Amino acid sequence: MFKKLLIVVVAVFMLAAAGGGLWAWQGLQTLKQPVALEEPVLFKVPTGTAFSRVARQLENAGYVSDALWLRLYGRLYPDQTRIKAGDYEFLPGMTPVAMVDAMVEGKVKLWSVQFIEGWTFRDMRAALARSERLKKVTSDWTDEQIMAAVGAEGQHPEGWFFPDTYMFSSSESDLDVLKRAHNRMVSVLEDEWQNRAEGLPYESPYEALIMASIVERETGVPWERGKVAGVFVRRLHKGMRLQTDPTVIYGMGDQYQGRIRRSDLQTYTPYNTYRINGLPPTPIALPGRDSVHAALHPEDGDTLYFVARGDGSHKFSRTLAEHQKAVREYQLNRREDYRSFPAPGTLNNSREE
Repeated sequence: MFKKLLIVVVAVFMLAAAGGGLWAWQGLQTLKQPVALEEPVLFKVPTGTAFSRVARQLENAGYVSDALWLRLYGRLYPDQTRIKAGDYEFLPGMTPVAMVDAMVEGKVKLWSVQFIEGWTFRDMRAALARSERLKKVTSDWTDEQIMAAVGAEGQHPEGWFFPDTYMFSSSESDLDVLKRAHNRMVSVLEDEWQNRAEGLPYESPYEALIMASIVERETGVPWERGKVAGVFVRRLHKGMRLQTDPTVIYGMGDQYQGRIRRSDLQTYTPYNTYRINGLPPTPIALPGRDSVHAALHPEDGDTLYFVARGDGSHKFSRTLAEHQKAVREYQLNRREDYRSFPAPGTLNNSREE
């Protein structure tokens, strides 16, 4: 009798164990099923959040049927409980396991802010202020405070930040982005300076940066950068004034209303290259790498003048007489479709041989 009872008890225990195992296996399998999401959602993990709390948050959000399965998953795979803080983007089709994987690997959601070639430092600061996801640290800082914070105390900010698209997470600030952009420009300038052409009229990398900013503002046609730099370098060698409108505009500041008058060309500012000799005191914009390269590798030739054609490109001339003729042709009789920069899709078709 006892033997029969023992057999029954053992059988019941084994059935219960088997049933419990099946129940647990089925629960864990739900973690491998796609979550019903119609669109991407953000999921925030604050610093110091325990895995068990994240499991409850996922349950409350409806991403798992029961937090118990995630806690059991964590017991079976302890390394998968080492989640990192941040904002995560969950996409349609993701499974709870994939969500956990993303948090363990720290694949946080990234946003971007873009600095455009030819922008001023003021434009940069405005772009940072508009970036909603970026923590604002420098909003009330002066330019001088920012330069000190990025490691360039006492330097004028213009031109010292590399134009590019910068990705950032929710834990980063505008100062973090500024530091990256500044370090990038320092690196690019150092690299290009070390490989510069011979016989250039610059006494320092900073003067090359100033020239690069002028080249950046003078043309929107990539193949013209070396030609424009060549004209300016030859003028510096000959002791001629640069006479470039973008520097005049920069020196006018808020007084510039879209047009340069003759009186503006005659008004002295430290940036009016119709009135000063040599380079202006600082860059006038953010130069891209191509403009930095052009400033340090100007194209050979004998042209000393250029004038905008009205399609974004320029007519280059060797003599003042040729230049004056080009001015009459392209500037004094402007077409209705005159533009300072090339129309989209025309960059590769407008090259002058």
